[in-house]
Formats: sequence, C-alpha cells, structure tokens
Amino acid sequence: MRDQNSLNKVILIGRIGQRPELRHLPQADRSVARFTLATNERSFNPQTNQASIKTEWHSLYAWGKLAEFCDRFLEVGKQILVEGKLRTRSWQDRDGNKRKTTEIEAFNIVLLGSREGQGAPRGGDIDQPYRDAGHDAPAAEFPSDEEPVGPIGEDDVPF
Repeated sequence: MRDQNSLNKVILIGRIGQRPELRHLPQADRSVARFTLATNERSFNPQTNQASIKTEWHSLYAWGKLAEFCDRFLEVGKQILVEGKLRTRSWQDRDGNKRKTTEIEAFNIVLLGSREGQGAPRGGDIDQPYRDAGHDAPAAEFPSDEEPVGPIGEDDVPF
C-alpha cells in the first residue's frame, strides 16, 4: 500500500552528457538504456558582481520502449525534460567494499529545442513527448507554437 503523504518524483531539464548505452536483458526480454544528464545552476554574488555556473551530473536509466527511444533519439548536447523517480542501489566492489549509488529511473522524456538544424533522427520521425514505465503509447501532444493562446481570465483559473 502506498503512503498517502509520500511522493518520489524528479523533474529535470538538462542536456545529454553521454550517448545512451542500450543493453538487452534476455532473461527479462527487456531493454535498458543508461545515460547522463547535465543540469546547470546559475548563482550571482552581489559583492563581486560575478555570476557562476555550477553543473550537476545525473545518472539516468530507462526501461523497455523508452530505452529504445533513448537509443534512437538522444544525442550528446540535446536538451530534454525528464520525469522519473529516485532509485538507490548497493553492491560490493571487487575489493569487497560496500558501494551505494542513487540514479533516476526515467518514465517520461520530452525532447526540447527546435527541430531545425538537428538533422533527421536515427530511424525516422518522432512523436514528442514519449512516456514508458509500462505504457506503450506516446503521451498526449503538447500544443504547438502555432496554436493561438489567449490571455487567461478569472474564469479560466482552475482554483
């Protein structure tokens, strides 16, 4: 039973740092893709009038059709939005030391940025965004930039 006051959800926007490594697990008849994502955090020091950028690296993995999507469409430097959950695993290294790592299990990936100048994706067209985690169908499309969006009035606010 899920705790009603508990949530494990991560949302990141960043750039691909490493091409996804796709592996097929024959015993589970499932694919898994592992890759890294960089997010930048800008801070400003008012005493020195200097801005600095701190880059944080995240390890991610995706299963099934989403793993195949990652292998097909994710390139180094590509900006994406990832929704997922934190997963911690532990193991023993060759020296017998206990190791622990926290990764992000992705269940939704949205390609960001323009399609212009990116070239054709490996293997054809793409429907954005893409969701997996047991769901085989792509998620609903977001409105395109061409669709008019009017101002929001008081009657349009959902709360």
